Amino acid sequence: MPSTLSVSTTGNPFRSFWWAGYECTDQLNAFGNRVDFLPLTGHLQLIQQDYEDLKQFDLRTVREGIRWSQVEKTAYQYDWRTVESMLAEGHRQGIQQVWDLCHFGYPDDLTPLHPMFARRFAALGRAFVRFYRDLYPDEPLIVTPINEVSFMSWLGGDARGTSPYCTKQGWEVKRGLMRGYIECVAAMREIDPSIRILTTEPLVHIVPPLPATKAERDRAAEGHNNQFQSVDMLAGRISPELGGSPEFLDILGFNYYYNNQWISGTHTFLGWADAVPDPRWVPLRKLLIEAHDRYKRPIALTETSHPGIDRPQWIRMIGQECAAALLAGVPLWGVCLYPIVDRPDWDHLTPWHKSGLWDADLSTTPPGRVLYQPYADALLQAQAEVAPLLPVAEQLLI
Repeated sequence: MPSTLSVSTTGNPFRSFWWAGYECTDQLNAFGNRVDFLPLTGHLQLIQQDYEDLKQFDLRTVREGIRWSQVEKTAYQYDWRTVESMLAEGHRQGIQQVWDLCHFGYPDDLTPLHPMFARRFAALGRAFVRFYRDLYPDEPLIVTPINEVSFMSWLGGDARGTSPYCTKQGWEVKRGLMRGYIECVAAMREIDPSIRILTTEPLVHIVPPLPATKAERDRAAEGHNNQFQSVDMLAGRISPELGGSPEFLDILGFNYYYNNQWISGTHTFLGWADAVPDPRWVPLRKLLIEAHDRYKRPIALTETSHPGIDRPQWIRMIGQECAAALLAGVPLWGVCLYPIVDRPDWDHLTPWHKSGLWDADLSTTPPGRVLYQPYADALLQAQAEVAPLLPVAEQLLI
């Protein structure tokens, strides 16, 4: 297949290294109830204020979501009015918006196992590109077709935590999601070859228990390697019948949280800030190097945060690890604080996680914004640590 990327679409398209991410899930939760976090967190109502608040931290790129279940309530009929208003505010304030087409939610009549899922999702991608290009024909467009395929295939296919509420079907759900993902990328690129594709998959580290048998070591290694299945499908390395191709690999986003390293076969996480570190713990820089070495594509840390009082320590660590990754030659193009504004749990809408740069003031409707100053101070420190290395990042070979 000939390359679909031209010289003009191979450079870093992001306006800032540090980004903000607004929780935009519209999924069916574990109880079968539809949750819709953009209005629940108040972002839809307060988008003007939210974007203005970003400027004090020089956050000029944001992750947003179209909310597929709200855009397409009837098959092949699309309502873009809310997305259009969000786009208008972003352009008014000079905020670059990176768009998720599917962030954990599908229309009521679809699941990844539905025979029409891929066709409907590809049609959504075509419709979005046409809508967007009618408004903004000449500017860069960055799209994440489906957020965290690896996680959603487990949650819906093995843990019964969302649609299609299955067990032992994670592989089939993953294939269904990636079939739609690949067909959507192909459909969008047919209309506009300049579109940038940003994957957003969990970055994890899975280790065996101590002491470990050979079988336990093998299981841990297999589980660790499986984190790359979705991107390997996109590249056509596995399940090539889905239509994946190396040309579909563009910018590789990875989501990393405090509980992304664990012991295989257990629910035990490796502590990231233990006074005496677990010898199996791996610094983030090494995971980023591993991912880059595997695909040789530019990378972004597309989600990271920590709940509660450890937010400042976490973001200082993220700054240190990103600086180390850049020094090691990783073309790291961005870090997204996700969520930038606090959010509740999907299944139980209380309590809120206190994981944002801004906490939620729940005494008002919509929730107000309260800057968590220790996190803000730590973020400025992290930005200062990374800033001298950003010119180096632009020169790194991809």
